[in-house]
Amino acid sequence: MGFFDKIKAGLKKTRDSITGQINSMLHAFTKIDEELFEELEELLVMADVGMNTATEICDTLRARVKERGITDPNEIMTLLQEVVTEMVSGDNELHLDTQPSVILVIGVNGVGKTTTIGKLAHRLSGEGKRVLLCAADTFRAAAAIEQLEVWAERADVPIIKHAEGADPAAVVYDTISAAKARHADVVICDTAGRLHNKKNLMDELSKISRIIDKGLPGCSKEVLLVLDATTGQNAVNQAREFKAAGLTGIVLTKLDGTAKGGVVLAIHRDLGLPVKFIGVGEQVDDLQPFDAEDFARALFERRPEA
Repeated sequence: MGFFDKIKAGLKKTRDSITGQINSMLHAFTKIDEELFEELEELLVMADVGMNTATEICDTLRARVKERGITDPNEIMTLLQEVVTEMVSGDNELHLDTQPSVILVIGVNGVGKTTTIGKLAHRLSGEGKRVLLCAADTFRAAAAIEQLEVWAERADVPIIKHAEGADPAAVVYDTISAAKARHADVVICDTAGRLHNKKNLMDELSKISRIIDKGLPGCSKEVLLVLDATTGQNAVNQAREFKAAGLTGIVLTKLDGTAKGGVVLAIHRDLGLPVKFIGVGEQVDDLQPFDAEDFARALFERRPEA
C-alpha cells in the first residue's frame, strides 16, 4: 500500500461519515446559495473542525465561488480540498540538523505516546540515522519502561533507562552523555505522561530542556505532543494547555479510529501548531509524515453522483 493509499485508508471513517454527508448534501442542491454554506458549516463542525475554522473555510469558499463565477454545487468539494490544503500547509518537516538532534515526546497516558516513539525510532533508523531512546517518563508503572524497551528491540536501537521513579532529568543527562560517546544522530526522549494541568509537569519539562541546552548547546530540538484523534475537541484543549512547553509540532494518533478527523484542522488553525505525523493504523510503518495536499485529497474526496 502506497503513501497516499495509507492515508486514504486511515481516514476512511471520517470520509464515510462526514464527507459522505457533504457529498449527499451537495447533490441535493441545484444552486450555490447561503443555505448550502450554512449546511456545509454545520457538517464541518460535526467533524470536529471547530466553529472558528469551519466559519473561515466557508467564508473563503464564498469568496472563491464569487471570484471564479462557480455555479455548480458539485464543484464545492474540489474547492474544499484546495482551501483545506492551504489551511493546513506549513512547516510539517522534522528539523534534525545537528548531531545529535533531540526529539522530546510529550503526551498524557493512553494517547499512544510510547508506540509513537517506537514507530518514529523505526522510521528514522530505517533512514540510516543512529537513534538512541531515552526512557525519561519514569513516574509511570515499570511496565511503561518495559514497553519502550520492546519497541527499542523492534527498531533495533539502544535505550538508556533508570529505575522506576528516578529523576527524569538524570536519565536525560545520562542519555546525552551516551549520545555524544556513541555519535548518535537523534535522541528520542519519552517524557512526561502525567496530566497536563499539574505545575510539576511543566517544571519537569523545563528542567529537562535546560539540561539538553547545557549538554548540547545549539542542538536541533523538536518538542512533539502526541494526541489521540478519537478524543476530538479534548485533543485541542490538551494542545492548548501544553503549548507553554514550547511545542514545535503535533503527532496525531488513532486517526483511523475516528469519524471526526477534522480535528487536524482545528489544531493547526486554532493553535498555529503544525501536524508533523499522523497515525493511520497499528503497523510499525503506519506513522506517516503529514502531507497537507494528501490529507485534503483523502478526506474530501469528490464522489460521482449516484
